Amino acid sequence: MMKRLIAAMPEDLKAAQRLAVQTGIKLSEISIHKFPDGESLVRAPAVAETVIVYCSLNDPNTKLVELGLAASAMRDAGAKRLVLIAPYLCYMRQDIAFHKGEAVAQRFVCALLAQWFDRVITVEPHLHRTKTLATVMPGVETSALSAAALLAGLIQKNDVAAGDILVVGPDAESQSWTSSVASAIGAPFMTLKKVRGGDSNVSVSAGEITVVSGKHIYLVDDVISTGATVSAAATLLKHHGAKRIDVLAVHALFAKTDEEKMLKAGVASVRSTDSVAHATNAVEISPLLAAALEKEWRS
Repeated sequence: MMKRLIAAMPEDLKAAQRLAVQTGIKLSEISIHKFPDGESLVRAPAVAETVIVYCSLNDPNTKLVELGLAASAMRDAGAKRLVLIAPYLCYMRQDIAFHKGEAVAQRFVCALLAQWFDRVITVEPHLHRTKTLATVMPGVETSALSAAALLAGLIQKNDVAAGDILVVGPDAESQSWTSSVASAIGAPFMTLKKVRGGDSNVSVSAGEITVVSGKHIYLVDDVISTGATVSAAATLLKHHGAKRIDVLAVHALFAKTDEEKMLKAGVASVRSTDSVAHATNAVEISPLLAAALEKEWRS
């Protein structure tokens, strides 16, 4: 039996190939056949002692079932250690029951993954009141990686003087990693105040909005789902004299029509990491993942 193997879900095969090149680990594709009744037949590839499963969990309601079936098949085939790479980790927002009767989705999903995997690696999980991923995955090794340096690298490629740049976060929750992006390039930052009235009904405001005038704005966010927050922020920033607004995101989940709305609101460009396959992908996370996997592939 091989010592290690990367096994990728079909939708993640290209991203997993980039990781395989970085690490030198053999790559195999997980086979999925969908029956007319909606069920899936999942077939694991040739197994190894340690299998690194690559599955970004956007569109999670189908993927979670197929991921669980894949993990089960690999265990049955003799895998001793399963490592999940889920660059985008789903259902992290719902970390408490906001109203009576609601499921705490974060706790439920993390409990499932903890049953299936020995280690979980993700990038910028959308945690609010949960301090660390380990808190909700007891007994499992967890790695929550930061993509701040990757976004900072995209800004530096544009060759704009740091004094002309303002890094802006869409809400108070983004402050810690918005400041990390700004610090990496030696630029100032600010965060906006967001009020959400629904999935696509968002308003934003700011205190020291006068600092925006004449600045090249980099509006950074961890997840963009509909672009409503970005559009509202761009409208506000343009109104107060922003010279140019570029949007950088770790996880791009929005549709083409959402991107068009952001552009109409005054955004010049939207770029993202390849944590989720998307037309806006501009930077690869494979070096970040390879560094996190070092103890797996050098053992």
